[in-house]
Amino acid sequence: MDLIFDISGLKSQDDEFGSSKKDVLKYLKIIGVDTRFISYTPDKIYINNLRFSKFSRTREATFKKQYPEIEVVRSKLFQKICSKSSKHLALEIEPNSKILMPKDNYLVELLMEPYTRKYGVELVYEGDYDLKVNPIILDDQVNNIFEGIFSGEGLNYSNEENEIYPLANVSFDWINSFLEMDGQELIEKENKDELANSFSKFLEDVAPQYKDNVVSAAEFINNKLETE
Repeated sequence: MDLIFDISGLKSQDDEFGSSKKDVLKYLKIIGVDTRFISYTPDKIYINNLRFSKFSRTREATFKKQYPEIEVVRSKLFQKICSKSSKHLALEIEPNSKILMPKDNYLVELLMEPYTRKYGVELVYEGDYDLKVNPIILDDQVNNIFEGIFSGEGLNYSNEENEIYPLANVSFDWINSFLEMDGQELIEKENKDELANSFSKFLEDVAPQYKDNVVSAAEFINNKLETE
């Protein structure tokens, strides 16, 4: 059930709420939505976590009366992507840090936007920064590991100290499924080593969940080597 929230007087205050990001987020907070668990864009509000955001259907109806032009996206796939991403970001992001963003990466924009409220970070696109977003995805991490092994170079896995990895746990299929569903431009797979690609395809047929396990194993081994 919804928590009881006071919307009395909102009607008389409607003129006080404009279309700016500040006003939209303020209105959401007034009606009881936790904006740390939604992603804002001028045209759409994406729910990252339905339970924590408290963005019920009742609250959505109230929101739509004030902002009928803004779509509320309740994609379960996007919420799964956010859950995967947060496992990395919660460990990597420092509060109030300045984060250098990649250009033209719509999904990364959506994933990082709530952290301006969660941790008070500033997203920048040039100049000085404390942390830098590396948009590598799960599939590319796995292929890099296999390339290093098959070429004899070793594990070929490392996380740079000043980088964060919002898509490191998110697969190519999930990303493009969401982008297609949302009417966004799809990403293309990078051309990788043929042997690594073939081995990845073989594993996908016999053990569909292998990618997370490969990265976890590589991370464990890498940490072990660093401490020895």
